[in-house]
Amino acid sequence: ATRSSASIGPMGFEGIEQGAPGGGGYGRAMRYRAIATDLDGTLLRSDRSVSPRTREAVHAAEDAGMLVVIATGRPPRWIPPVIEELGDRGLVVCAYGASVYDPARHELVHRIDLAPDVARSIVDDLEARLPDAVLGVEQGFDFGIDRRYRDTGVDILDLIPDITVAPIRSFLDEPVTKLIVRLPHPAPAGTAALVQEIVGSRALVTHSTHESFLELSDPRVHKAHTVELLLEEHGHTAADVVAFGDMPNDLELIRWAALGVAMANAHPDLLAAADLVTTTNDDDGVARVIERLLDGSLDG
Repeated sequence: ATRSSASIGPMGFEGIEQGAPGGGGYGRAMRYRAIATDLDGTLLRSDRSVSPRTREAVHAAEDAGMLVVIATGRPPRWIPPVIEELGDRGLVVCAYGASVYDPARHELVHRIDLAPDVARSIVDDLEARLPDAVLGVEQGFDFGIDRRYRDTGVDILDLIPDITVAPIRSFLDEPVTKLIVRLPHPAPAGTAALVQEIVGSRALVTHSTHESFLELSDPRVHKAHTVELLLEEHGHTAADVVAFGDMPNDLELIRWAALGVAMANAHPDLLAAADLVTTTNDDDGVARVIERLLDGSLDG
């Protein structure tokens, strides 16, 4: 069922209309008024499904008047399967905050991209310093990869059937949402830091899995920045937010929120930064915290 309605806010985002406070049987005032959650490794189980308990907890939070925002590294076109399981949550922060996706209209309502000239200069430097790297791009809903990927022996067309294969520079006349750097696996620890050193202030280097697969975005981009913009339209600040995550790309979000929650399966950096550690994504870690928020056993 759809649980949100659209309105154009001052930032140009389509807003999310909150449920009435006190709905769903939760009549007391809660300290926290919004939830921001990652998907893979966090809200979703390892098989990428949404458990019944988690689905029920998310719906109960919204019935109690809380705003729920998904903030993921996934590109927009990988969101519809989650919406089918979880229901329409309104706008989704994608690509680590570089884009905001409206599933109801299948439109991007916000993008922060690398300018073409910046992307070209980064590609020049990466190819000079990392000759084994295979580069790709995410541009809104579209994916492209350098034709050199064929030398790796990986059949990426099985993973992303409609990806475009061409010389990497043929993609760089248009803005780039994310520049992908694929390196031989396993890449040594510190590879992300090395790539950050190469690109300097031109881009922010993140990774959601191992350091053989790195993603470069505009340096202004991270989940907390875009989530903050969305929540400001509803009068919410960081003091109102509980955030959930599992990987280093969630660090800014976890640190920004009033209550930052790491999954038990989280990266050590996130475990160290979190205010609270819940159970794993396969053991309904997000749902367990939401239930405690709603019954009053966890309220600051």
